[in-house]
Amino acid sequence: MARRIRFKDLVIWENDDFVLINKPPFISTLEDRNDPFNVLSLAREAYPSAQVGHRLDKETSGVLAIAKNAEAYRHLSLQFEDRKVKKVYHAVADGIHNFKDQVIDEPILKLSNGNVRIDKKGKESQTIFNTLHAYRLHTLIQCEPITGRMHQIRIHLAYHEAAISGDSLYGGKPFYLSAIKRNYSLGKWQEEQPLVKRLALHAFSLSFENIAGQVVEVEAGYPKDFRVMLQQLDKNP
Repeated sequence: MARRIRFKDLVIWENDDFVLINKPPFISTLEDRNDPFNVLSLAREAYPSAQVGHRLDKETSGVLAIAKNAEAYRHLSLQFEDRKVKKVYHAVADGIHNFKDQVIDEPILKLSNGNVRIDKKGKESQTIFNTLHAYRLHTLIQCEPITGRMHQIRIHLAYHEAAISGDSLYGGKPFYLSAIKRNYSLGKWQEEQPLVKRLALHAFSLSFENIAGQVVEVEAGYPKDFRVMLQQLDKNP
């Protein structure tokens, strides 16, 4: 599926220095030894000097900023270092949760196996959470990471018993339509598949200053699987 992606179809905003895309799920941001197909290689087909300004996990969809030249990359990197870039994610979590400007301030330690855990020996990490909509068994949550640690949103939500749906690494459950839809039935020999075959996390918006000092804010629409998931939650309150 990913091989049919054209870079220009992903672009949601660009100028002479930056191009922002809506990254589909199931494609790596950078080179992956298990899969040579990634966002950076796609971007460099269009812009040979392209460098990605930050990363999204392979399964995570949403807005991703790419610098077209070295000056733009330095400019964006400094804003990330100084925590001047505002990132907003949307996540569907298992269970009902009432977050209102709740700051989760838990240190994150990266483990040798590539996962993370909450640990006082870890690096300081803060995320702001707000509930957007509580359904019967799930909650749509807005997540604003202040720091940029690996798997930060995922582990912060999981630590507060709000694991992201489909995030098996940190305790999330698969999202089955049968769990929310009354009188749901399968064919005799069919086996139900999760409605979303990944963790339900989407990078919704990103804002930063361009080289001229103007604020750029870009939103990325939900991909089909995330959109269908919310449609089903709305239909089955």
